Amino acid sequence: MKAVLLAGGLGTRMREETEFRPKPMVEIGGKPILWHLMKIYAAQGVTEFVICAGYKGEQIKSYFLNYAALNADFTITLGDRSSLQIHDAHLESDWVVTVADTGNDTLTAGRVERIERYIGGERFMVTYGDGLADINLADLLAFHEAHGKIATISTVRPTSRFGIVNVEPTGLVTQFREKPQMDDWVSAGFFVFEPGIFDYLRGSDQMMLEDRPLNLLAEERQLGAYRHDGFWQPMDTSRESQLLNDLWSSGEAPWKIWE
Repeated sequence: MKAVLLAGGLGTRMREETEFRPKPMVEIGGKPILWHLMKIYAAQGVTEFVICAGYKGEQIKSYFLNYAALNADFTITLGDRSSLQIHDAHLESDWVVTVADTGNDTLTAGRVERIERYIGGERFMVTYGDGLADINLADLLAFHEAHGKIATISTVRPTSRFGIVNVEPTGLVTQFREKPQMDDWVSAGFFVFEPGIFDYLRGSDQMMLEDRPLNLLAEERQLGAYRHDGFWQPMDTSRESQLLNDLWSSGEAPWKIWE
């Protein structure tokens, strides 16, 4: 099974970071968040990846083209690139990575549509390239197989960005809750799709997955929702980037499920 990683957006809410690189290449503990996401998959047996590149996608291409040399000792005759010899295998040696240019301005549904030829008519997973979770992929797949529909989204209950204040009509505060967990469920961005999803993506360059494609699947009762009760953290702002870096530095990163 392949994992498709959406890594082409502009990341406008992190302009201080993304002016010079795509958001999935913003580093957590010295490695791109895209790498962390791939390690989550690889630790659970998924080592074939299709990366939907777009904005500054050449940096993603360069990173993986030079991955072995960046992560191991090597010997090379400078006038003969074909002489490159890598010494010792790195831990990601079995990864198979396809980097596909899906356009600078394409939205998420269109990016998935554009990589259909790399899927091979099989079930596949899709994930946004800027959020981390300790999600159990085996449980997610088992849930998907059990309901037998075209698509599954994963859902989480996020923590509120703000403290909640309960106030009586008189103006007296009765309770203050600092950033409580919300009751509503939101998409965590980990999807499982059958090949039939592409029928819902035709002509979708300017559509988000959560717009017409997933809404139409929901109307036709072809969309399941897997509930993830564990850790999930998107990286939409510099503050969230710092939070993830702090968790990594502390040695208590919940998404690090690999050795």
